[in-house]
Amino acid sequence: MYQYKYPHPALTTDVVIFTIRDKELKLLLIMRGGEPYKGKWALPGGFVNLDEDLETGARRELEEETGIQDVYLEQLYTFGAVGRDPRERVITVAYYALIPSDQIQLRAATDAEAVGWFSMNELPELAFDHKTIVEMAHQRLTAKLDYSTIAFQFMSDEFTLSELQEVYEIILQEDIDKRNFRKWVLALEQIEETGKEKRDGPHRPAKLYRVINPDKVEIIK
Repeated sequence: MYQYKYPHPALTTDVVIFTIRDKELKLLLIMRGGEPYKGKWALPGGFVNLDEDLETGARRELEEETGIQDVYLEQLYTFGAVGRDPRERVITVAYYALIPSDQIQLRAATDAEAVGWFSMNELPELAFDHKTIVEMAHQRLTAKLDYSTIAFQFMSDEFTLSELQEVYEIILQEDIDKRNFRKWVLALEQIEETGKEKRDGPHRPAKLYRVINPDKVEIIK
């Protein structure tokens, strides 16, 4: 058998999944069913097979452990600190994804005992270095609000401008002027009217919009 001159570290992928639920930014976590960190909460992920590329491996693990598929994924960063995994030398390529809350049907499978959503303000202790990964993903998401349409990934097929503004306010944790926000978002020309309206309480019906290119995050600056 061929002997390599240099040792080969193992390669994994981990996925940070965000959604907006109950007017909060929430994170998807799985409870590990095996060692190491059995019974601890962690990001969905696992080892990459020799016959698959990184994103394929990330999507496979995500579906196997949570049932989620066909979501927008963006590569975040490569984490390779020595000792980050007690089993062996493991390098992980992290991705993050955003998903509308009405398109989620979770299930735990393979090595995950449970799966659930956690508020970013009340996260449990996480396995491995996943706390660091989550923090970086959160920072990236917040930063990209200013120069991309990434927040649109949280939206349902049809939505009002008020609902879109609420997503921005939840992520930024601050109020936004309604008039300025509407002027700004319509000037982007990334959403269009559906011709339908939505009534919410006694107020005048609000126009419903949709994202023109829902499968793509556009750079707007």
